[in-house]
Amino acid sequence: MALESIVANDTSVYNRALGNRKSLRSNIKMMQTDWKALKHKSREITEGPDRAPARAMLRAMGLNDDDLDKPFIGIANLASDVTPCNVHLGKFTQAAKQGVKNGNGTPFEFGTITVSDGISMGTEGMKASLVSREVIADSIEVVTFGERMDGLITVAGCDKNMPGCMMAIARLNIPSIFVYGGSIMPGQFQDRDVNIQDVFEAVGAYSKGSISAEDLYELECNACPGEGSCAGLFTANTMSTAIEILGLSLPGDASIPAIDPSKVAQCEKAGEVLMESMVKGIKPRDILTRDAFLNAITVVVSMGGSTNSVLHLMAIAREAEVDLSLDDFDRLSKNTPYIADMKPGGRYVMADLNRYGGVALVGKRLLDAGLLNGDTIAINGKTLAENLNSIKTVEDQPIISSVGSPRSETGGLAILYGNLAPEGAVIKVAGHQEKVYKGPARVFNQEEEAFAAIQSNSIVPGDIVVIRYEGPKGGPGMREMLAVTAALIGQGLGDDVALITDGRFSGASHGPMVGHVAPEAATGGPIGLLKEGDIITLDIPGRQLNVGLTEEQLTERRNEWVPMENKYKTGVLAKYAKLVSSASEGAVTR
Repeated sequence: MALESIVANDTSVYNRALGNRKSLRSNIKMMQTDWKALKHKSREITEGPDRAPARAMLRAMGLNDDDLDKPFIGIANLASDVTPCNVHLGKFTQAAKQGVKNGNGTPFEFGTITVSDGISMGTEGMKASLVSREVIADSIEVVTFGERMDGLITVAGCDKNMPGCMMAIARLNIPSIFVYGGSIMPGQFQDRDVNIQDVFEAVGAYSKGSISAEDLYELECNACPGEGSCAGLFTANTMSTAIEILGLSLPGDASIPAIDPSKVAQCEKAGEVLMESMVKGIKPRDILTRDAFLNAITVVVSMGGSTNSVLHLMAIAREAEVDLSLDDFDRLSKNTPYIADMKPGGRYVMADLNRYGGVALVGKRLLDAGLLNGDTIAINGKTLAENLNSIKTVEDQPIISSVGSPRSETGGLAILYGNLAPEGAVIKVAGHQEKVYKGPARVFNQEEEAFAAIQSNSIVPGDIVVIRYEGPKGGPGMREMLAVTAALIGQGLGDDVALITDGRFSGASHGPMVGHVAPEAATGGPIGLLKEGDIITLDIPGRQLNVGLTEEQLTERRNEWVPMENKYKTGVLAKYAKLVSSASEGAVTR
């Protein structure tokens, strides 16, 4: 019987046929003659007399007949010298390639882009960050589709890498696995652990005279000691967490630090597991079910993860053709306890969590409490429950509380509605679940104006800072504004000033910061109608965001409204502004 027929008819028969051999490598060697059956795409360019030109091109790269008879596996390497998140990924890609070879596949490495949020933050260049998510997804799809790859591995680090890779994986729906480059270790400053969040907040402290220029410089030089993504539960680690729970990375992958020697072995194993998934016929959309997304959201809100997870998980779900809405996030957050003491709102970073078992520690507690569906399937063919229980965790530790004694009864994200956000807005509420803010609007068109006002000490307690024309179309590109939020924190205003924007916040932002306000100003949303001094109410427990204006007053202003002109007439930002959808839909391009 052909291999693919065995797999299709009875996976257990196939498994029994393999016996008790310990190594996937030896399992695969048993059936080398059957691997041609898994060349579902690549056979189009390797088989038949008419494909001689294609084979000739492949032979020019050193491939032989044996290589051409194996499944072709694309390996998207997002290595780059523009950010510490990605600078080290080459060695992980090489390990993943070796794993594919161990598993009897033929690997093909190719590259794609990244944009460093931490470096471009606070500049015009930050407009390209969310755009890069779409470019990454498109480029991986184009190469994998065009070169007729049978499987895909993505090796990624920075914030938009992860959702970009996952969007491509969901679109292509061929056997795929995601490999995370790991997080950076904390730096040391004045006998304490520090990270990039501390540097951004120190800028605000320096503007108030609370820190000297010498201390700011010393902090700058010590906060980021080497390679890896930002240390706290910011966007990169939030998304690596979500992907592990979704089931498209190996157990433990989300928390292993970039410099941990075990990471290379994990990457090689990923290549082997990818080949095994081809034998089992497991595809991404078998994994990316609605239940899997609900599991991922539950873990994210229980840990106080980034608001960007809302945009990214909705975008991935759309590519996987899974129905997911803003209301799913709010419903799950209302019914999930907040149990993680992790930065930006807490004390610990991802490397700390890894010492106690990583994301599995959180997942086990939520699973035991009946808050997760343990039956969802992962790329290694095991269930979520099996994968969580395969990892040794330490129960007596300081980072993750019990579900029965949480830091808060509700999760770390909330969705707001009201006359300022008819389509919704997102706030990270970890530590602020029961607060109400009411005050006069301080209105700024785009980030630079607001940052200048903060740096000049023009913002006072009780103000509601409004930054508009930073949405997907209006920015364009929906900039993160960590420079602004960190400046407020650094000036000691973090709990006394709310900030509302149609743009985004970094995963390192914390405090009463409302983002993703939709509709955005550029499309005529109410946030574009605000005037200086309008009274805004941010009611977190009531999930409301309103301005004290009647519908008649808003209509009158709408009739007089003139949109701010988009200055980008050509190039990628102009194209993006034309194609991008609302933040309430994940800011995907159409």
